[in-house]
Amino acid sequence: MISRAKAKIFLADERGLSETQWSASRYTFNFGEFANEHRQPFGDLYAVNDEVLDAGRSLRVLLKEYSYVILLPVMGAIGYKNASGNDNLVAAGQVAIIMADRGEMIEIINPFEEGLVNFLLVCIKTDSVRATKGASFSTYNVNKCLNGLLKISPPSLNTSSLPFSVSIGKFEGRGETVYHTKNSKNGIFLFVLEGAFETEGRLLHARDSLALWDTQTAEIEALSNDAIVVVMELPLI
Repeated sequence: MISRAKAKIFLADERGLSETQWSASRYTFNFGEFANEHRQPFGDLYAVNDEVLDAGRSLRVLLKEYSYVILLPVMGAIGYKNASGNDNLVAAGQVAIIMADRGEMIEIINPFEEGLVNFLLVCIKTDSVRATKGASFSTYNVNKCLNGLLKISPPSLNTSSLPFSVSIGKFEGRGETVYHTKNSKNGIFLFVLEGAFETEGRLLHARDSLALWDTQTAEIEALSNDAIVVVMELPLI
């Protein structure tokens, strides 16, 4: 496929890494102590962290911006607590979106006695007016929309429409779809959870990411069976 879209690939093996004896955090963008001139935010999307956490352990994340925080478990389930009094469990097949204040601390917990959990922690900057405290949840079954994209972000949070959307899709080998943006000024960000894809002429493997802009469509084709991709759309200006 020939692409006219502007694009940037973020390779999995070039991500930032922060490790302890019980956790591993891999950063698509600059985050924490990781800083690289080629890892700047994509619009208001400033964190796509691939997290692994050991049994009974917790991870604390200090938010330096008013933010939407998206928690997407990949394997297992996680609990989270924040200053607003939210204390919830989110499992694979669910997504939580939290509106957080600047300077707020979120604690994420592996509630199991044995085994690792893996989850994505995504942060999208917003302004203090929109970032009223709250949380919203949705449940999805990725197998019900094979070779297509299923929107998993709740449509609203505290009666305010979200300025972004999150979709996920599971594909057979050579399964394909076309993503269409809702607004011509929006960008598209893809994160491959499993397998391999070709998107707008770019080859992506597991945990690679791709940012696309100046386009209203993204052609997505799986190159392996049981390939899974997360697609986000968000304003760039």
